[in-house]
Amino acid sequence: MAKKSRKQQPGGTPATVALTAAGVPFTVHSYDHDPAHPSYGEEAAEAMGVPPDRVFKTLVAEVDGALTVAVVPVAGRLDLKALASAAGGKRAAMADPALAERTTGYVRGGISPLGQRKRLPTVVDESAALHDTVCVSAGRRGLEVELSPKDLTDLTSAVLAPIGRVQPLDTTPGSG
Repeated sequence: MAKKSRKQQPGGTPATVALTAAGVPFTVHSYDHDPAHPSYGEEAAEAMGVPPDRVFKTLVAEVDGALTVAVVPVAGRLDLKALASAAGGKRAAMADPALAERTTGYVRGGISPLGQRKRLPTVVDESAALHDTVCVSAGRRGLEVELSPKDLTDLTSAVLAPIGRVQPLDTTPGSG
């Protein structure tokens, strides 16, 4: 069961510190992270009881050699061609995880689009605008922040674009 709190916790993450400093309303959701869970984002959605289309994962890619943050629903996948186009580039590929960690200051599975060590260009999937609030990593596995999509895009200077693709259903025998 996820715990909720609007107060800044002692030892907050750079993401929660940035939100507090900006005066943005947000809710912190914490849950017990299971390292064996196959998907950090889906684990977060399940633990918080939030639909997966409202929980967004933060991915770091390289667009024409420049690191770029992509924020997409955990229920989908990142469309690298669409990301490149939205970022004004030609080619995109996933960034080296160690480089993403060093640059953002967060560990894989806990990278937040907020409060990063180095501010990177950011693109948020346009589906975020369909919701009153969305959840993104608060900068640590097992910790999410819920905030309005407008506050998310404003604080990250993000572009909204169709960069997410819905995951196809697994139709292999025995998958259901």
